[in-house]
Amino acid sequence: MSEVTNRKVFQILVDNNSGVLSRISGLFSRRGYNIESITAGVTAEPTITRITVVTSGDNDIMEQIEKQVMKLVDVRDIHELKPEESVFRELAMIKVKANADQRENVIALANIFRGNIIDVSNESLMIEVTGNSGKVDAFLKLVSGYEILELARTGVAGLGRGTKNVIYLDKLV
Repeated sequence: MSEVTNRKVFQILVDNNSGVLSRISGLFSRRGYNIESITAGVTAEPTITRITVVTSGDNDIMEQIEKQVMKLVDVRDIHELKPEESVFRELAMIKVKANADQRENVIALANIFRGNIIDVSNESLMIEVTGNSGKVDAFLKLVSGYEILELARTGVAGLGRGTKNVIYLDKLV
C-alpha cells in the first residue's frame, strides 16, 4: 500500500550566487521530484536569495528533498512553510479578449476579486489578480467564458506568520 501524496511548500535561503537556482532545480530533476511552483528573489540582505518551492510526494520523498537540498553548497537553510503557520500569495496577469460590450462584465468580475485592470486596448483587458492560489484559480474559472489570450502566473511566494520561525539573515552572512 503506497503512502498518501502530500503537497508541501519549502522556503530555501541560499547565497545569492549565479547558478544556484539551476543547481536546486537540477537536483529536483535528477531525483525525479516534481516542482509544481518555484519562485526566487533577493531578500532584505542582498547576499541572500529566498526560494519558495511547491512540491508533492509521499513522506519519504519530502524528507529526502529536505536532506538533499540542504547538502547543496550555497544553501543556508530549508524548512517547510506549513499552511496554518504561513501566508502564501501568487500574482497572475490575465489578458482577456473583450470588446466594448463585454468590457463592463469583465471589469465587474475583476472587481469582485479585487483585481486591477492594468492595461486596456480596443480588443482586450489585462487584469492583475493577487491572492492565494485558490483565489487565482477561482478567478480564472469565472473568466473562462471569455477568451483568455495570455496568462502569466508567478507561482507561490510565502512567509511564516509572526516571529516564531524567522531566520535572521544577519546570522546567515
